[in-house]
Amino acid sequence: MPQEFVGRNGFALACEKQPAHGARGVVCSNHPMATAAGVEVLLGGGNAVDAAIATLFALPVVTPMMVGLTGGGVCHLRMASGAHVVLDGLSAAPAAAKADMYRPIPGSPPEDRLTEGRRNALGALAVAVPAALPAWAQALSAYGTWSLADVMEPAIRLAARGFLVTPYLSDCIGDSAEDLLRDPELGPLLLPEGTPLRPGARLVQGACAESLRLIAREGPAALHGGALGARMVEALARQGGIMTLEDLAGVRTRERTPIRGTYRGLEVFGPPPPASGGVHIAQILNILEGFDIAALGFGTADGLHLVAEALKIAFADRAIATADPDFVRVPIARLTSKEYAAERRTMLDMARARSWEGDPALGEANCTTHVTVADAEGNIVASTQTINALFGARIAVPGTGLVCNNYMHNFDPRPGLALSVAPGKRVYSSMAPMIVLCEGAPRFALGLPGGLRIFPSALQALLNLIDHAMPLQAALEAPRIWTMGNALELEPAIPQAVAEALAARGHPVKRVPTVAGGINGISFEPDGSMTGAACWRADGSVAGIGGGLARPGVRFTTEPNQKGFT
Repeated sequence: MPQEFVGRNGFALACEKQPAHGARGVVCSNHPMATAAGVEVLLGGGNAVDAAIATLFALPVVTPMMVGLTGGGVCHLRMASGAHVVLDGLSAAPAAAKADMYRPIPGSPPEDRLTEGRRNALGALAVAVPAALPAWAQALSAYGTWSLADVMEPAIRLAARGFLVTPYLSDCIGDSAEDLLRDPELGPLLLPEGTPLRPGARLVQGACAESLRLIAREGPAALHGGALGARMVEALARQGGIMTLEDLAGVRTRERTPIRGTYRGLEVFGPPPPASGGVHIAQILNILEGFDIAALGFGTADGLHLVAEALKIAFADRAIATADPDFVRVPIARLTSKEYAAERRTMLDMARARSWEGDPALGEANCTTHVTVADAEGNIVASTQTINALFGARIAVPGTGLVCNNYMHNFDPRPGLALSVAPGKRVYSSMAPMIVLCEGAPRFALGLPGGLRIFPSALQALLNLIDHAMPLQAALEAPRIWTMGNALELEPAIPQAVAEALAARGHPVKRVPTVAGGINGISFEPDGSMTGAACWRADGSVAGIGGGLARPGVRFTTEPNQKGFT
């Protein structure tokens, strides 16, 4: 039976999916075959890191529109030892990049980042230096137990033997058809005879399988300085790109300390800049901690008004203060302090919406994916990865099966700003792979795709879990809102009466089919059991592992007098 949740104010939610439970591990991803890859590794004796990396390698094969070896992302790890680390594998601008390399469209909204010829979104100049592969390999070598070749085996099988196209993938191909048909690699592969692959069709990617085999043999160097990298650089150069083999060879994964905040007695950990999710979730939680969110009820005009105003504050500060810390001073301590939250809280008006500016003292696309994995030993991985937009730059490296990112679109095309392009500068991101502890023990881990809507959506899931006491499945499926100061987006399940009340307070309400993408996560219980869930906004699939090996010393025999007879 589907789960149902009824809030204090009578808001009712019937969940569309079922959670999965396990004591030996849980794997969550946005594709069933990628989840299966992680489960295969856990059942084979690997730990959560091994399983997460296996899942990540499978995702570019089965969701090529979302993630790839030519992309970037963040891996948030909490190990059984208590070690807590974030591996920054975010892409960066090539060494030849310049702040004025794009021409912004005059009069266009700054948040849309529109440029002449869409050169920051499509084609070779949109491609940032990828950094995902070295980060995955480093996570595996430092915290995993399996070899790179072993964790890549499920992905290689999926590419070589093929898999069945889901309606979600088919729709994504259709949405991008015009651009994909222009590429001599992606067009024939995804739109044979000019028509998007239909649900149920088998997609075989031989070139991708060969690239994966090469990486399994040679490691990340195959792309970052080796043959695959050379092919990528040559292909981009033919189309006016500026990336060099030196850019690729110079990629280094940064190991960073996570942002730590507190909320109602819980510890909340998230990624630090250049990813903005950790900082601004901590900031918003600090602001909201001064209100009785539970008493307001889920989905009420008062509750949603507060969340919307807090989001606007965070985005105003983010615009001037959150970027690559190697290039911009990021005032993390102030942004995440209870004192700063109290200052901002006094400016909130419960009766009306207001515009916000970043505090002068402080001086992205939505096609991403997320993986959450936990094992019985207490290791947890929450990792968000992307090629940025749907099918990235919508070009592939010939003969490799690798889809190029369009991560340069995340930079502000206007020079002289915190988020402007600079050589070697890492792209800023809204990624928010979050881990929550209760009295030092894991309580929740979650994350999602969704560009600028990622950390606001992760925040709302945390409020659902902590303040509204929703079960995990309901917390992830519940309707969301989003704003950064312009329109207030509402998903369809927000009642019309609430929408009208928000509009009456001055919010420019806009109905949208979805806010951000498919979230997945895991909740942890004191007895060691765990529950995984994924929402309806993507092909999210979850598997929980129970059972286990035989009791030590037990074996089967048909001889009643033999030791071990049962």
